[in-house]
Order: sequence, then C-alpha cells, then structure tokens
Amino acid sequence: MVIRLSKSSIGEAEKLAVMGVLDREFLGMGEEVQQFEEELTKFFGRPAVCVANGTAALHLALQAAGIGLGDEVLVQSLTYVSSFQAISATGAKPVACDVDAETLCLDWKDAEKRVTPNTKAIMPVHYAGGVGALNQIYAFAEKYGLRVIEDAAHAFGTVYQGKKVGGFGDIACFSFDGIKNITSGEGGCIVTEDEDILQKVCDARLLSVEKDTENRFSGNRSWEFNVKEQGWRYHMSNIMAAIGLEQLKRFPELAKKRKLLAKKYSEILQNYPQIHPIQKDYIDIVPHIFVVQVKGLDSWERLQENMQSEGVQIGLHYKPNHHLDYYNNTSHDQLIVTDNIIQELVTLPLNTDMCNRDILKVVKALVKNVV
Repeated sequence: MVIRLSKSSIGEAEKLAVMGVLDREFLGMGEEVQQFEEELTKFFGRPAVCVANGTAALHLALQAAGIGLGDEVLVQSLTYVSSFQAISATGAKPVACDVDAETLCLDWKDAEKRVTPNTKAIMPVHYAGGVGALNQIYAFAEKYGLRVIEDAAHAFGTVYQGKKVGGFGDIACFSFDGIKNITSGEGGCIVTEDEDILQKVCDARLLSVEKDTENRFSGNRSWEFNVKEQGWRYHMSNIMAAIGLEQLKRFPELAKKRKLLAKKYSEILQNYPQIHPIQKDYIDIVPHIFVVQVKGLDSWERLQENMQSEGVQIGLHYKPNHHLDYYNNTSHDQLIVTDNIIQELVTLPLNTDMCNRDILKVVKALVKNVV
C-alpha cells in the first residue's frame, strides 16, 4: 500500500452531518454556516467569517482592506500560487520576496528592500505551520503603515507566544480544503477584529448584496437590496460547514496526531545530518506538511520516481512564483535563499491515518535514495 503524501480524515460524524443537511434540503448558506462561524469565533477568540476557500479568503481580505489597482503587496515567492493570485485578482501587484533559510517564512529584511510608495500591505505566509519572525513583521508593517494579511492556510491551531494564530494581529486567512489541519471539503475563513473589514467581507462574499448575510442566516432571501461595489460568489455552503463543525470537534485529536508524527520524523532524522527538517517546534506548531532540506539533492524528479517505486509519495512545496510566467517580473538572482533551497526541498507524507511504522518506512526509503 502506498503511503500517501496527504489525505482527508473523514469519519462517520462528518458523513452523518452532511446527510442531515441533505435531508433538510437547504444546501446553500444558512444555519450550519452560522454555527460554524460561531464555533470558529470561540476557537480564535475573535470574529470569523467563512468563505468558499482559502484563496477567496485572501482575495476578500485584500479587497476589504482597500488593496487595488496600482498597489503593491509584499509576499514570499515560496508559496502556493493562490497567494499571488489573490493579490493580482484585486488589480494589485504581488512583489516577490525571499524567505528565511531556517523557517522558509518571509524574510522581512529582504521585504524592506522592496518597499515603494505603492506598497500597501504585506502577506506573511505561515509555511508548514510555522510563522517565522511574526513580531518583527508586524513592527515592520507599523513602520511603513502597511496592512498585514496573514496567509495562515498551513497554520490552523498553531500557537505563537501563547496565542493562537488568528487570535491576534490584523487579518488572518485560513483554508479548510481537503488536506488541511481541519477540512470542510473546501472552504476558508477570515479572522479579524476590524468591524469594517468584517462587514465588507460579509457583503462581498454574497456578490456585495448589502446585509444579505443576515437574511441568509434567518432562512430568507434578499428581494429588495442594493449593491455599491464589486462582489463575488464566495460564500460557504451548509454542506461544507457541516463537515467543518465536526472537524472542529475532532481538532484536538487531529492536532495531537500531526504533532506526534512530526516529532517522530524529527527524532529519527537527527541521525542523518544530510536531511534537515524545516520546522522543529512541535509544541506550538500544528504541522500541515512536513518539509525537509536534503543537502546535495541532485534530482527531485528521480527521487520522486524512486520513492514511488517503494510505495511512498513525496511532494514539492512549492515552485516559486517568480519562476511562473505570469509573475516573472522579479530577477531570479535577487531571491538567493529561495532559488538555492528549492533545489533541495522534499515534502514527506503527513496525514493522520499514518502510524510510526509508516514514518520508519518513509525515512528508510528516503535514506536509501539520498544518503
């Protein structure tokens, strides 16, 4: 049996919850979405608004913060293209920045070199569940008067200096897609205390029909309404929220399992200095992925083929965005850490159906092919 790189962890409770929504035949945005938002608000200790996916969360957060045509947003190049797409969807320009070599999170010192009069926001990406130098990033943002939109898609449940990511700061965006720390099938949320941002997001997710959220949650439709700005069909469905509610109940067990698996990887890999785990603090970090730097790796593609032949999937997180045709407006030689380390990054399997025996199999196959 192949050890999968990642997978959903869905049980009978989630299936029954979905059947409950189907039986009621109210599949759109209503009671379950409202309940999910309420439970997420309790989880973070701050208001949460649910949307269709993590990319939509980033897009709406940026739009609500007034980011638009001609503006620039600082963001690390080593992230999934969704971060860049959310920025460019507003008409703004994503400015590719380098990462810290140890955490693979945004290098704020490199970002500072790229500030211009058009810079309006910074988007730190919480790579693999870690947050990097988040305090310094917020201090940097305050210095230049920038909004901070945290791409926390990897970091649901991660704690930073005693507080949950999303429970402090400016705006944090999460993803609930099928393989994240919790899933709602698809989905995401925006967390902030900024009431203006919250109201704008609530409207914009429903095509900017003003106050439509209140009507949906009471089971009504908005027949007489007004629209004053661009909106999107980005709302969450009751089916998605029903899954999310059950996943949130299970989160303590899911988080514990992810941490234990990551700790086991780290413990074994201490014996192989050539293989360097990127994140190591699994007291506070709830890992979404487990990434290692394999020093001297000459071919990721060959390693992938060899590992697959031994029943192990591996991944690559991520192809840097400044290497993509649509975003290649930054000189490659300016992102030294990103361009050097991407040649040696390997993502190992991490999903909550794994056990220690699977970890041993993965490491054995990796060591056989790279040491």
